[in-house]
Amino acid sequence: MQSLTNHFLVAMPSLQDTFFERTVIYMCEHDNKGAMGLIINRPYDIPVTDLLEQMELQSGTISRPEMLEQAVMVGGPVTPERGFVLHTPQANWSNSLRLSDDLMLTTSRDILTSIGTDKAPRHAMVMLGYAGWSKDQLEQELAENSWLTIPASNEIIFHVPFEDRWQQATRALGFDVWQMSHQTGHA
Repeated sequence: MQSLTNHFLVAMPSLQDTFFERTVIYMCEHDNKGAMGLIINRPYDIPVTDLLEQMELQSGTISRPEMLEQAVMVGGPVTPERGFVLHTPQANWSNSLRLSDDLMLTTSRDILTSIGTDKAPRHAMVMLGYAGWSKDQLEQELAENSWLTIPASNEIIFHVPFEDRWQQATRALGFDVWQMSHQTGHA
């Protein structure tokens, strides 16, 4: 099995009318026990600042208000009450797990109080829930042509508007989404 950790899963058009329609998922973990990822292109209709208020967390001196204006993202359908922060590396977050040279992940609340301040990581995405697969489940979905896979890109995660990430990810494969069939099959 080839691990898809630090890759994107890009939903095929055949996943229309499902929870995962037109999603791009950053794969945080993939091994022989299963897989875990975070949807990076589906926002909730709530900005980070509102979430922080609901959690009664206050940021320090605001120097980067654009971080607070970002939408909280739907990370996936599993435990939607659980929060995650996907962020660029920064040395002072001991509770963050390094996923790659370019990304870290935390469930710790302390980073939330830094968002919007000069102490925050350069880029951060706040998410609720995650996508999870049991042993061999993702491999079965890949065999059924439900997903395309490409190496992950911070450019797509943090710099492409969320509504363009699915199409941009397919372009990274060398074609436009309009060229993909809604039908699946094996040659």
